[in-house]
Amino acid sequence: MNLDQLTAPGAYPGLTLTLHDGGLLEIVIQSEKTLNSVDARAHRALTTVWRDIDDTAGVRCVLIRGEGRGFSSGGDFTLIEEMAGDFTALARVWKEARDLVYNVINCGKPVVSAIHGPCVGAGLAVALLADVSIAARSARLLDGHVRLGVAAGDHAAIIWPLLCGLNKAKYLLMTGESVSGEEAERIGLVSLCVPDDELLDRAWAVARRLAAGSPSAVRWTKYALNNWLRAMGPTFDASLALEFLGFTGPDVHEGLSSLREKRAPKFQDDAPI
Repeated sequence: MNLDQLTAPGAYPGLTLTLHDGGLLEIVIQSEKTLNSVDARAHRALTTVWRDIDDTAGVRCVLIRGEGRGFSSGGDFTLIEEMAGDFTALARVWKEARDLVYNVINCGKPVVSAIHGPCVGAGLAVALLADVSIAARSARLLDGHVRLGVAAGDHAAIIWPLLCGLNKAKYLLMTGESVSGEEAERIGLVSLCVPDDELLDRAWAVARRLAAGSPSAVRWTKYALNNWLRAMGPTFDASLALEFLGFTGPDVHEGLSSLREKRAPKFQDDAPI
């Protein structure tokens, strides 16, 4: 793939790619009416774009951010409803969710995320799997799987215990409690936290520094360090399978209804396991 194909308008629905001087590729998640929620087409785009970036000469570093009021509010309700009611859709999104995580990990180019506002779902996966994650103080990071009524899959099991420790990861993932950008930095969930008005300047400064380094040294360092994540592959695969098993059960329907109706959920009294 060449740079013109990579940055062509509409090549990746829900994403806008722009190449800046020095080989800096900017990815903007865009769906401002829904706080950059990820629909079926955008979910597919977030999965495939990393392999294409890896295969495209001329990209030295990637900066990913959300447009407008937040990074991403996660998967949209239509996609979740489709997954809960259609096995073919469920299998398709399971494969995409698996590939999204591994594609970010295996992308040789360094990735910087600039996190502001809500950061949930697939957006959160990319934000935290980035090589350098920079959060605004007012950012709100949330893994909302348990609130929806499914296991915390996606990226959670592969990286949260490594970033913030098993006990803290269990607390945040099992309760579904959100954390601010400031708290996320304190517990090690993100690389840096900066004042809101300094977020993009700091993120671009880090991206330019990475882009100016030796490409082989930076990329091979990333590759070696990401073996920590590859070693957690079986744990990730299990968590993702359990998440998607949950989409076949009753709790996800109640979770989705309660989110739509903005009320507390009334989940099952007990589980069969």
